[in-house]
Amino acid sequence: MFIQQLSVYIENHQGRLADFCALLGGNDIDLSALSIADTSNFGLIRAIVSDNEKALALLQQNGFAASLTPVLAVSVADAPSGLAAILQILREGGLSIEYLYSFMRRINHEAVILFRFDQPEPAAKLLLSRGVRLLSQEEIAS
Repeated sequence: MFIQQLSVYIENHQGRLADFCALLGGNDIDLSALSIADTSNFGLIRAIVSDNEKALALLQQNGFAASLTPVLAVSVADAPSGLAAILQILREGGLSIEYLYSFMRRINHEAVILFRFDQPEPAAKLLLSRGVRLLSQEEIAS
């Protein structure tokens, strides 16, 4: 039910993101989703990749502070109010979102939104109980 997201702290230096992408790409690791947040001194990359364990090891071996974080990949109607409907379910369940970002690929003609919740298990149970489709690591990777 949960998928693994690569979380990487990265210095705010010119070319560091290029280094990150070249390291993954040069080792046949595909990026499926990518989000970057920054502060004045560092950035935080959140990524869905084709091989989590290999990416994590490579990044750590090459001086990147990296870890894996569980997130939910939620299938959302790719239409006006598709995301609003999911957010309403979460509001009704009293659950908070820590962050979200969209997936670069659609699956079965639906958008994919990646969520990180303050209470992941209750969020997953609530969404499933309301008929929302959660995607597996295998579905995301294919």
